Amino acid sequence: MNGRLRVAVIIGSTRVGRFGPTVAGWFAGRARRRRDFDVEVIDLADANLPDRLTDDVPPPPVRHLAAKLESADAFVIVTPEYNRSYPAPVKAAIDWYCSEFSGKPVTFVSYGRESGGMHAVAHLREVFAELNAVAIRDSVSLPCYWNQYAADGSWPKGSGELEHSVGATLDQLAWWGFALRDARAQQPCPH
Repeated sequence: MNGRLRVAVIIGSTRVGRFGPTVAGWFAGRARRRRDFDVEVIDLADANLPDRLTDDVPPPPVRHLAAKLESADAFVIVTPEYNRSYPAPVKAAIDWYCSEFSGKPVTFVSYGRESGGMHAVAHLREVFAELNAVAIRDSVSLPCYWNQYAADGSWPKGSGELEHSVGATLDQLAWWGFALRDARAQQPCPH
């Protein structure tokens, strides 16, 4: 492995009172423990992306986020599940960009009710395939996330299953991230 992977952790919810920043902060902290990742958290609530696409020159917020996405080697989408799918700000963000995701791995950290956000992840896998991104097999799912508070108020409670899920997801993200970065360096990803 040469160098470190630049991993963008994207907070997909922009709602008032959202739990996404807590989940993203926790997962980014876990990823930062590794020596092979440089992690940047991107909050779509701060990105100020317009929800309507235009054929004109992209507005400044779109260009600003494009530079961050282009420089990333891999992505983690932190998403809640709303009505068996992912939030509209995630779709708006995806629709503004294409080449920035192309030929790069993406994984998901989802949270929600009993499904743990896996309906949202299933939809996102199809969308990212259309962008020529590689949705890796493993992801992290947090069902009934509100029950994961420990007695001391910390979140989430320690769990062997959750630790294994995070470790396996980060291992796969690293493998795919390095492999695809090397492949893009040899030849641009076809669109």
